[in-house]
Order: sequence, then C-alpha cells, then structure tokens
Amino acid sequence: MRILIITQDDPFYLAENINYLLENFPKNSEVVACCMFDVSPFGKRESFFDKAIKTWRIFGFSFFTYYALRFIGNRLNPRFKLKRVLEKHGVPTIQLSKPINSSESVKILQSYSPDLLVSIAGNQIFKKPIIELAPKGCLNLHTALLPKYRGLMPTFWVLKNNEKETGVSVFFVDEGIDSGPIIVQERVDIGEMSQEELISHTKKVGMVAIIKAINLIEIGEYELIENDEENMTYYTFPTREDVIGFLKAGKRFF
Repeated sequence: MRILIITQDDPFYLAENINYLLENFPKNSEVVACCMFDVSPFGKRESFFDKAIKTWRIFGFSFFTYYALRFIGNRLNPRFKLKRVLEKHGVPTIQLSKPINSSESVKILQSYSPDLLVSIAGNQIFKKPIIELAPKGCLNLHTALLPKYRGLMPTFWVLKNNEKETGVSVFFVDEGIDSGPIIVQERVDIGEMSQEELISHTKKVGMVAIIKAINLIEIGEYELIENDEENMTYYTFPTREDVIGFLKAGKRFF
C-alpha cells in the first residue's frame, strides 16, 4: 500500500516520532512521499514574529523562554530535523507553493499515486478533493479521545479540566473538524504528567496507533468507532485567562 504523509515542520516532537513510525512501518506498505508545511502550532498559518508575540502574551515569559531556547537548540540538532529523518529513510519531501486544496496542489499529490493519506499535525483544513484523493481514504491523528476535545491543543484542555485520562484517536477525515469515524483509539492515564510530558507520550502512542490502523486497512478487517455529535466537545486556542486557570489548578507546562 502506497502512503503519503502530510505534516508540518515541527521542531519539538515530530521528527523523533516520525522516525519511530518509519522504523516500524508495516512491511507491506511504503511511504512514497511526505508533504511538509511550515510549522504552525496554533492551528493557522502565521508569521514567525506573530507566533512569538502570541506565545509571549498568552503563555507568559517562562513558557516563551523555555520553548525559545528549545527551538534554537533543536534547530541545531539533526535529531529534531524532520527533513533529515525523511532523507535517512529515503522519503521524498513535497513542499507546496499553494494551499493544499488548490487544484495545482491536488495534482502534485495525485502524481505520487497514494493509496492512503496520513495526516500528522496537519495545519490546513482538508476539502473534498484531498479527502477523496486516495482510494483508501485519509487518516488523521488527534491526541484526545474523540468525540471529546475536538479542536486545538487537547493536551492543554484535558489538564486544565482535571481529566484523569486522555488518549489518541486515528480517524478517517471528513469535511468536518475532527468529526470522521474512528478506526483506532487508545487510552492514556494522565497521572502527574506535565503538558510537555503528555504531548510527548501521546505522540508516541499515536505513532503506534497509526501503525495499527494501517495494518487494519491493509487486511480490510476493522470496525469503526462512532465519532458522534451528541457527545462531542470542541475547544479553540486558549486565552490568557485560560492559562491562568491552568496554572491555578496546579498544572505544569514542563
């Protein structure tokens, strides 16, 4: 099965996890390419300056400084460079000059003849031409137990809301937001984890869940889990007041 990965050039978590994914990829499948967008951790495309100012204003000085130093350090470390990981595994990189849903971008992705698309931290909303591009569909990884915690930054919100558990969901993308039917779902006990620890852990669990989903699709035997609207919750990007509430609840970012 020919698989095309869609992701972003995240400098913190993705390189190591996609390396794990590629090292443990199902033997009967191959990654034919990886479409990689510029990093956009807040769910929309912004300039680097705008991202920095937004981080400072909402999350505060210590958060900004911690991740700024990590960003600089990781950019100098080949282990955290997604392009290096892809080169190591012989996976071609696609960098689109236009939005993914444009006819030009669709044609470029179609040229790789993928059987399945896999989105990992994708930062663009997919429309019908992308959703239906591959005959076996488009998977997306979401680090929460859907239908709860649809939307942005689920690890922040589960901690702020004092949840005892969270998890990961691998689902087939439809035209909604995190609303497609689920093929694999795994639960995670939160315990005393910080947000950074929880993100790191759920990303690794997510890679294992993606592998499991691909294996199920290969053999064609799986039962979908309903991602029902009645029980769904949806969260957007936190405000400064949300961050204050997070800290008052005794939660830690790192």
